[in-house]
Amino acid sequence: MNRLRIDALLDLTQTLASDLFANHTYPWEVLPLIHDFILTVGPTLDPNEYELRAENVWVAKDATIYPSASITGPCIIDHEAEIRHCAFIRGNAIIGKHAVVGNSTELKNAVLFDYVQAPHYNYVGDAILGFKAHMGAGSITSNVKADKKNTTINLDGNTIETGLRKFGAILGDHAEIGCNAVMNPASVIGREASVYPLSMVRGYVPAKHIYKNVNEVVLREIQ
Repeated sequence: MNRLRIDALLDLTQTLASDLFANHTYPWEVLPLIHDFILTVGPTLDPNEYELRAENVWVAKDATIYPSASITGPCIIDHEAEIRHCAFIRGNAIIGKHAVVGNSTELKNAVLFDYVQAPHYNYVGDAILGFKAHMGAGSITSNVKADKKNTTINLDGNTIETGLRKFGAILGDHAEIGCNAVMNPASVIGREASVYPLSMVRGYVPAKHIYKNVNEVVLREIQ
């Protein structure tokens, strides 16, 4: 279980939302709290640096928002983030410094740490993307099981109950997700792990490993 702890996956100095994770052990525990956290923090943001663009939508003045982007609150968009054409932000979203939410990417109930990239046709729902995590074009986080039951994580043959019906994925810092890969509900990708394009992931991928398929998860070779 230690591998799934917040401190094993995420650098909390790389997000405006560090206080959201306080007094919690596992990152998925904060997913139901994002909404209220934004409503609490948003009004306290420095008006010299952030502006209220719409109801409960706070945007850093140096962020770039393209005209065709759709943003629903509550939402915070941090410094120098870029929200590109046709991005669809459905609320309960915290988007970090220099992060990219790209063309036709859909986002809801999610925290994107600083420098995260979800730049092309991604779905990020009920998810946390760590510092400099990157989602290749078309990769998605599937957040609801087909049977609509609560999500679970399989770790070393043990089933971990999350208590959440909606839980997409946790991507550790520097995780790299290949194009058109699918993170099945309650997937956890370790720090500096990679997922091959077109892969279907379920459960936990260890830090610094490469996920090729369910039977081939290999340690990354040090160059």
